[in-house]
Amino acid sequence: MTRPPSSSGGARRVRCRCGRTVLRQLVGNRAALDVTADADEMTAAAAVKLREPNRLDWCVRTTAGGPDLQWAHCHQRKAECTRPHVIDHQCTAPPGSGAHAHGRGRPRKTSVPEGQLALG
Repeated sequence: MTRPPSSSGGARRVRCRCGRTVLRQLVGNRAALDVTADADEMTAAAAVKLREPNRLDWCVRTTAGGPDLQWAHCHQRKAECTRPHVIDHQCTAPPGSGAHAHGRGRPRKTSVPEGQLALG
């Protein structure tokens, strides 16, 4: 019996370089996805309308530690999901603009190519 992927322990609220508050979380068991989703919650039906092939929606489970993003496998059920949903963030800022990830005003030195996310 296969289990749906779990998540890494909850989303954290961070500010994107475009200025919006987003939720960041690793979602999945083995090959986790580094999810950056808009913090604006919506119904499952509204999220389905915004979903695209490279833009997923996520079911939000609220825990004592805060929001926890889950795979939205709830769309496969016949009944409407009652949990709020969020959608992958689409940043509107030009690449390389805005505050840096660690907020010290200087670029982070890394061996990861520009545009690729480094987990860590």
